[in-house]
Amino acid sequence: MTVSVDSTTCAPANQDTVLRPHAEHAFAAELAALAAQDERPRPRRWQLSPWAVATYLLGGTLPDGTVITPKYVGPRRIVEVAVTTLATDRALLLLGVPGTAKTWVSEHLAAAVSGDSTLLVQGTAGTPEEAIRYGWNYAQLLAHGPSRDALVPSPVMRAMAEGMTARVEELTRIPADVQDTLITILSEKTLPIPELGQEVQAVGGFNLIATANDRDRGVNDLSSALRRRFNTVVLPLPESADAEVDIVSRRVDQIGRSLDLPAGPEGIDEIRRVVTVFRELRAGVTVDGRTKVKSPSGTLSTAEAISVVTNGLALAAHFGDGVLRPGDVAAGILGAVVRDPAADRVIWQEYLETVVRERDGWKDFYRACREVSA
Repeated sequence: MTVSVDSTTCAPANQDTVLRPHAEHAFAAELAALAAQDERPRPRRWQLSPWAVATYLLGGTLPDGTVITPKYVGPRRIVEVAVTTLATDRALLLLGVPGTAKTWVSEHLAAAVSGDSTLLVQGTAGTPEEAIRYGWNYAQLLAHGPSRDALVPSPVMRAMAEGMTARVEELTRIPADVQDTLITILSEKTLPIPELGQEVQAVGGFNLIATANDRDRGVNDLSSALRRRFNTVVLPLPESADAEVDIVSRRVDQIGRSLDLPAGPEGIDEIRRVVTVFRELRAGVTVDGRTKVKSPSGTLSTAEAISVVTNGLALAAHFGDGVLRPGDVAAGILGAVVRDPAADRVIWQEYLETVVRERDGWKDFYRACREVSA
């Protein structure tokens, strides 16, 4: 017997007051413009064709002049493979080091494909099996026994029943026995409910996007059986400094507007400086290739660069003249680099003295970093 699952919704919030709107709300105009001009074939229950989904993520200009802003800056083929995977019967695993936009890409893929990015399971060491399968309303269960009314569907169960895209964040953080509850769902496209003698069968349009962190290898590795159910797409760090500066600038602008922070053109110099520092410490060598430097224990990801610059903008707005300056980002860089107070502080001091101090045009930045590092 097959049982259907009714979705439950809360009253929608006013999107003008929401601190971080879901992708389908924040970019509703772009999604609507794409849908209106998208004449290509769409898989069952997809809001857009695969071509339009890729355009939504990568950006472009539509025939009517509508500009689609890039959501992901990186190799086009990566996005095309990810979108194509979702149009097949294989689930998608986005893999990469922290800060490579796995969650961001996952959210925007779900928004473009299904129009809803909220069917989300957040993976942690304490994620229970019920978060992926289903739970129970214990008041109903005690009063009436196992019944459909007592069942609480998980986001994955709802996605199966409605032909939507479900998301599982940080899959390798979830205990191995809980991970394996996905095997039947992904292979048989069925979720048994033995307590009721029923099952939920996935309808056309259902698929699942999972994200996993390269740094979590060995925490809860995926079983070979589960890994075979996924097509793995690795999201790399930005190839060039210009690409990373572009990513940081775009995201800082979006975040800044939501927080009512000023975004002056003068800030691009400090953004480039932050990105340069992070890239050199990540790579273990300066951009000119002449000086080797030690790498700290942190990841120094693009996401952390975005956080440093955003915090700097807040400092400039509330305690400065609104212009992003070296002193506004120095403390944030120190916090990102020095994770191990003993080893990382030595690495940072060496980098300041051997690289930053000698670099033309960086004297104000050097003094600001020295001041907060003292």
